[in-house]
Amino acid sequence: MASSLRAYGLIAGAWVRASMTYRASFVAMTVGQALITLIDFAAIAIMFSHIDELGGFTLGEVALLYGMSGFALGAADLLMGNTEQLGRRVRDGSFDAMLVRPVAPLVQIAADQFALRRVGRITQAVAVLGWGLAASNIDWSVPKVLVLLATLVSGSVIFCAVFVLGGAFQVLAGDATEVMNAFTYGGNTLTQFPLSIYPAEVVRSVTFIVPLAFVNWYPALYLLDVEDPFGLPSALQYASPVAAVLAAAAAAVAWRAGVRRYRSTGS
Repeated sequence: MASSLRAYGLIAGAWVRASMTYRASFVAMTVGQALITLIDFAAIAIMFSHIDELGGFTLGEVALLYGMSGFALGAADLLMGNTEQLGRRVRDGSFDAMLVRPVAPLVQIAADQFALRRVGRITQAVAVLGWGLAASNIDWSVPKVLVLLATLVSGSVIFCAVFVLGGAFQVLAGDATEVMNAFTYGGNTLTQFPLSIYPAEVVRSVTFIVPLAFVNWYPALYLLDVEDPFGLPSALQYASPVAAVLAAAAAAVAWRAGVRRYRSTGS
């Protein structure tokens, strides 16, 4: 593990130094990404100019959901987002070269072309999250602070696991980037809004199949002292770390299974 983290840092660091060669371009792209993602929340704010609540949540409370989900996806996209390019590497044969190098292939794929500009998405999400926390009238306590911090880390791990699961699927499918995006960026879009606006079947799916509800929904219910509209156990509101561990374990198993079944390009 230590050697893998060191290798990741070395590869990512090389790409960061390369991106800093053109600092003005880096700043422009980072700011641009932050502004582009801000449009998503601007659309939500415009919608709330015509309504007072959505699924029982005010604009400030939706901003809380939006910020938590946006931060988790942004962190995962920064750290593991390049796994969505694995299908291309399988097709052009460059994944074969990664398998014979003395560094774990997942580390190489995740760190290759490391794009520090993606911090723009994280910055924007943190700004919205900060406003949402201030506008949500949360009765703060030490447990709630711990739940919030644990959720930000756990949500990032969950989205990282989804990226890795998508990468493992692409080893077998050859190219399934859009399928992968449906669960990463599509999952982020779904969780930006209160899950109370969706059918119960959708909520159960993102709770017990792909655990995206633990990225923000259940912790937010605890922070806001809101009862679960679907009547699910209150213990789920504290279970984001458990969901993150299970998702990471499933992703690790799937990745190893995918690599073992890989038969070179064209397979």
